[in-house]
Amino acid sequence: MSNTAAPEPLAGSPAVFLDYDTIGPGDIDPAPLTRMLPALVVHGDTRPDQWAARVADAVFVFTNKQRFGAAELAAAPRLRFIGLTATGTDNVDLEAARARGIAVCNIRDYCTASVAQHAIALLLSLTQQLPGYRRAVHHGRWSASGQFCLFDHPIRELAGRVFGVVGWGVLGQATARLAEALGMRVEIAARRGADKRPEGRVAFDELLQRADVLSLHCPLTTATRGLIGERELTLMKPDAVLINTARGGLVDGAALADALTRGRIGGAGIDVLDSEPPPQDHPLITLVHDRLIVTPHVAWAAREARQRAIEETAANVAAFLAGERRHRVD
Repeated sequence: MSNTAAPEPLAGSPAVFLDYDTIGPGDIDPAPLTRMLPALVVHGDTRPDQWAARVADAVFVFTNKQRFGAAELAAAPRLRFIGLTATGTDNVDLEAARARGIAVCNIRDYCTASVAQHAIALLLSLTQQLPGYRRAVHHGRWSASGQFCLFDHPIRELAGRVFGVVGWGVLGQATARLAEALGMRVEIAARRGADKRPEGRVAFDELLQRADVLSLHCPLTTATRGLIGERELTLMKPDAVLINTARGGLVDGAALADALTRGRIGGAGIDVLDSEPPPQDHPLITLVHDRLIVTPHVAWAAREARQRAIEETAANVAAFLAGERRHRVD
């Protein structure tokens, strides 16, 4: 990121970051962004009753998860730029922003390595049965064993097995490369219900039946919401593993919990849920199962990735000030 001061007059305009805590516990450097916008005011979080006052004079607003509907946009009459410190844009009414001439920019490819390694970490933990063996050791099973090791939980090699990918974007491809390094055979799903499919793609239902591991990397849209439900889980192999580091709404949590409880699926590594933070009675939170790992939406959260998020956001600002359309989604 260049240290060159941003051109006036916009660089000196009021700017506010509404939810800085969503990108880390104070362990990343905001300097790439503050160099571009010296007047930037940073808030850890913003409650609904604080919104209007904080955006009233802002020309630049930055957020990860705060919602920008038509009403919120109306509260910011000077707003020219919304910087999203995430790839997803579903928290912004893009049509309303476009009507106001407000630039909306997201960030891309900033957490690829982090997400890919998390997806594979979930897979390896489940394949090696680490949660079950950890619990067995903690409860004294190893100490009471009549031999040097335990065989409480079956372990299988991944080499030669089918790694099914749903969503062949940057994240899906990066995760697939790691799976190939483990000796797995990567197969790519065609879009569900597609009449035609690109060469090398497998029909969605066919991949469900063939995959030993199914890894989700597609966006959440009206077409993909509930992509994996009771029907799809029934089609999968009884020892198959489901990995979701994409969006929680892709998976029916109640159906997955039921499939795990009934032994209709071999395991699940889930980093995202359909409601975040989830209610305490969420079916995947209350289920205690050795073949289920739920992590709190941290696949993207390596420190390097979060620092890169700030740098990418600053690069979007620099482009906007220069009259360029870098990562514009409006």
